[in-house]
Amino acid sequence: MFTTRLLMPGLIALGLALAPTGVVAAEPHAHAATVKIKLDHGKKWPTDEALRRGMGEIRTAMADALSPIHRNKFSSGDFEQLAGRVQGQIDYVTANCKLPEAADHQLHVVLEQVLDGIAIMKADKGRDQGAVKIVQALDQYGTHFDHAGWKPLKH
Repeated sequence: MFTTRLLMPGLIALGLALAPTGVVAAEPHAHAATVKIKLDHGKKWPTDEALRRGMGEIRTAMADALSPIHRNKFSSGDFEQLAGRVQGQIDYVTANCKLPEAADHQLHVVLEQVLDGIAIMKADKGRDQGAVKIVQALDQYGTHFDHAGWKPLKH
C-alpha cells in the first residue's frame, strides 16, 4: 500500500506524458480503450535501438515469469519484483526512445497497456491478469513495430 501510494503520482504523470496530443484523461490510462493501435499504411512502425532494447528486456522478464505464473508458483513479492523490472524498462524507453511522432503515438498505446499491467500486478488481487495484459501488449508491439527477430510469447 505504501509503495503504491508513492508510485501512483509517477504513474499518473507518465500516463499523461504518454497521452496522445489533445487527449486528457481523468485516470492515467482511461483513454487506452478508445485508442486502437494501427499499422503505418499497412507497414510496421519504425523502432530505434532504445525501444528494441527496452521491449526486448520486458519480453525476457515476462518469458522468465510465465512458467511459474502458470504453475501458481509466483508469489506477491515475485509480482512486485516483476512489476519493478518492467517499470524500469518503461522508464528507460520513455527517456531514450526517439521515434517519429506518428510512430510515437502508436507506441504510447502499447506502453499504456504495459503500465496498466504493472498496476494490476501490484494490486491485491488478480496479479496474474496484469501479466496477461503485458503479454498482450508485447504481442501488439510485435505485430505493429519493426523489431527484427521479435517472437511472440507463447502463453
